[in-house]
Amino acid sequence: MIRHDALDRLPVRSAVPALRDALDGHGAAVLCAPPGTGKTTLVPLVLAGLVGDGPARRVVVAEPRRIAARAAARRMAWLLGEKAGDSVGHTVRGERVVGRHTRVEVVTTGVLLQRLQRDQELAGVDVVVLDECHERHLDADTVAAFLLDVRETLRPELRLVAASATTDARGWAGLLGGAPVVEAEGLSYPVEVVWSPPARPLRPPHGLRVDPALLAHVASLVRRALAECEGDVLCFLPGVGEIARVAGQLGDLGDIEVLQVHGRAPAAVQDAVLSPGTGRRVVLATAVAESSLTVPGVRVVVDCGLAREPRVDHARGLSALTTVRASQATGGQRAGRAGREAPGRVYRCWSEAEDTRLPRFPAPEIRLADLTAFALQAACWGDPDASGLALLDPPPGGAMAAARSVLAAIGAVDPEGRATDRGARMSRLGLHPRLARALLDAAPEVGPERAAEVVALLSEEPPREYGDDLAAAWRTARRGGDAYAARWREEARRLRVAADAPRRPDTDGATSAQDDHAAGLVAALAFPERLARADGGSFLMLNGTRAEPAAGSHLRGAPWLAVAVADRPLQAGHARVRHAAVVDEHVARRAAAALHTTDDEVHWTGGDVVARHVERLGAVELTVRPLRETAPALVRDALLEGLRQEGFGLLHWSPGALLLRQRLAFVRLHLGAPWPEVTDDALHARVDEWLEPELSRARRRADLARIDAAGALARLLPWATGEAARLDELAPERIAVPSGSAIRVDYADPERPVLAVKLQEMFGLQDSPEIAGVPVLVHLLSPAGRPAAVTADLASFWRDGYRAVRAELRGRYPKHPWPEDPAGAEPTRHTNARLRR
Repeated sequence: MIRHDALDRLPVRSAVPALRDALDGHGAAVLCAPPGTGKTTLVPLVLAGLVGDGPARRVVVAEPRRIAARAAARRMAWLLGEKAGDSVGHTVRGERVVGRHTRVEVVTTGVLLQRLQRDQELAGVDVVVLDECHERHLDADTVAAFLLDVRETLRPELRLVAASATTDARGWAGLLGGAPVVEAEGLSYPVEVVWSPPARPLRPPHGLRVDPALLAHVASLVRRALAECEGDVLCFLPGVGEIARVAGQLGDLGDIEVLQVHGRAPAAVQDAVLSPGTGRRVVLATAVAESSLTVPGVRVVVDCGLAREPRVDHARGLSALTTVRASQATGGQRAGRAGREAPGRVYRCWSEAEDTRLPRFPAPEIRLADLTAFALQAACWGDPDASGLALLDPPPGGAMAAARSVLAAIGAVDPEGRATDRGARMSRLGLHPRLARALLDAAPEVGPERAAEVVALLSEEPPREYGDDLAAAWRTARRGGDAYAARWREEARRLRVAADAPRRPDTDGATSAQDDHAAGLVAALAFPERLARADGGSFLMLNGTRAEPAAGSHLRGAPWLAVAVADRPLQAGHARVRHAAVVDEHVARRAAAALHTTDDEVHWTGGDVVARHVERLGAVELTVRPLRETAPALVRDALLEGLRQEGFGLLHWSPGALLLRQRLAFVRLHLGAPWPEVTDDALHARVDEWLEPELSRARRRADLARIDAAGALARLLPWATGEAARLDELAPERIAVPSGSAIRVDYADPERPVLAVKLQEMFGLQDSPEIAGVPVLVHLLSPAGRPAAVTADLASFWRDGYRAVRAELRGRYPKHPWPEDPAGAEPTRHTNARLRR
């Protein structure tokens, strides 16, 4: 019997007529309805004609999470007075509860994505509701794009509803072709906000790490909430590990039940959370409780302020989660759970000032995640670069290029980016393409049963207590009775069926050696670039990253590892191996065949030219032998590499060569072209013009040291214009001074040449000498050749500075002339005695 009283209390009922009109007129609509209004439960029933007087239709509701899909289906069945699988059913990965008369089917977005790839028309489906589209999961965005393509090209009569509590209504309306926006009023109660940051500053989250002090603060806030408020407490934490740690810190709360809800929680626990309790409860939850689900009895929310977002994990080769500060929108969603049934309170583990600095919305997954699976879906859809898909945010070009590179390497796409038959099969497995490749390629050798079991182990990281040896963790899962082992067995069964592989009764009799080989081969095929060879106390992965197993791990003694999971701790020089299998070089060569190269290499290494033949797997050198015959072009490149590393000091620079370079730098700076630049960068850019043919004849460092830099550098002079002949005029090596001496000019500073000359030799000169119009900086020396004064204005020095120098030095050097009027005196190189003679 239909529970009309419960249906009549759902606030979204008032928006149903407008939603019907929008779908009848436009075929699509955006439904904005606050949490708890019934958009997830009443709207599908109305659209299917199970409630009200509408026509009978088949409706598919897409939810981002399995727990929400199962809960929504059960709630709708309860409202109809039926059991799940009658008029309303659900399908999630590994579980299908649907009957012959089912008209509303709740599925995860991943399931709907697979269904669309098999049947683009969605035959028999009249309406698709995309629930919680504000969360911007990649699968949900992809499903929306595919459905819009179906409406435009195959089934214009297919109706679409984008439903959310908080969303970019205008953006979604535009994406749906100008669809109407229907808003429903919510029945919400006031929620008091209590700002309660920790007493001391905390370390920011890094990867999956959360400061233990924050978790202790969260546990204390839960106790405070229980003491200050009535009703159940819903506490938001970023992940399963944090939930377990807070639960442990809460200890014994007497009659208060502590429940842990997350995507991996057993169905019985999930059901208990979504049902009214008999006493007070504390529900520790991840983001699965932010939307779609109503947890009855909750009056208080404790929000740690953290969330998990996807990032490309280059250490694992898959999209992974990292801990970030939750957005303002996420905080609003969480706080709203306290006001669904009565006035409530939210305790926030941050300050009000911090709140204003938080991002407004969470970032769309398409901007952050590994796009390999998305790129394969797009290729199978017939749009390899996704340029024709209607997406709120286009995929980043770099991430798409990296994704296509992976797909090409595993044979999922052809050179044009179109999906191969193998790629289409991979896309149907419901796995990341790397894991799909491992399943398909390992099954013929190790058997489909073993291949499916190891891939299931890789698709969800085993608990840490299983250890870091993948083969040992596999054996633990086989005999385990915990929740992880149960999920693992179900996923292995699903993969065996999805791969069309019959079960082989060989697992029970498997030997340890067979298990070790199977685990290693599957992990190597999934992550070939993270195969690692022992090298100097650590392991060098094919991708060039160094990694180390934990202290005391028996993996440390292996010659090769197939690393399945690795991370890089804060301030650590090497990655840390979390899960790996022991393999040999034969497995490594086979799995990473695409990374195998053989090259003749000639490089500047250790200060000289080194020529060798190298066989590599990625960054790992397998064999190395010296080369006896080397191509001259490769040797020349190596010598240039040495000149770039160590500079042109490798050549023979006589004093004349150094002076020539300095003079050229001076005239280039002050006169410009056609005089050449002689900086290192400029000389490298014109090396063919000035260092040939000497460079082509050189074979090693010693040959470079025999090249006369002066002769080579002279080739850059502007001979063609005739200007080269003026170099001695424009930048002379020496200048004649009044005494008759020819003094060498120092061009070390091209801005201002320096003339170092004894003071007495400059007597009688009124103005400072110039070179190419640039006043020379004169260093006036004592008779002993020590600096006495520096000037660029000789007349000013004779007038103002000479008197002090004369007073200081005439007593020290009485044999030299110190006239009172130096500007009118005779210049000399000699002493007074010599002058008198």
